[in-house]
Amino acid sequence: MLLFRQKYPRWWFDWNLALTRFCTRVSAYFALLRDEYPSTDEEQAVHIDIPYPNAKRELNRWLPLVKWIMAIPHYIVLLLLYIAASVVVIIAWFAILFTGNYPKSLFDFVVGVFQWSLRVSVYAFLLTTDRYPPFRFSG
Repeated sequence: MLLFRQKYPRWWFDWNLALTRFCTRVSAYFALLRDEYPSTDEEQAVHIDIPYPNAKRELNRWLPLVKWIMAIPHYIVLLLLYIAASVVVIIAWFAILFTGNYPKSLFDFVVGVFQWSLRVSVYAFLLTTDRYPPFRFSG
């Protein structure tokens, strides 16, 4: 649709946004960032707001063909960060088990990896922005 008609259908955007929100809630649950079981229809404590793009004015019609290639450097860095985040979650699990608290620095690291990953997903897969994501944890 973006390539040929330069349109981003609202139903497609709403589906992608709902799926992204749900996947992020599940990821936050598995990373021990939240205690409640992820809901399939409520936002709970994880809030994601991705603005609906005006495809004609804000999106280049040809970039969807190459965005996923342009994001390869991010994939490489994120792969390493996912491995580190997995180790951090295991350490945090023990910290929560013995102290009852998720150490703030570990929590911030995992949230930062999630934010970075979300920015790359919005750019390369959801196709709602042409702004190349920065190589950093916070937005």
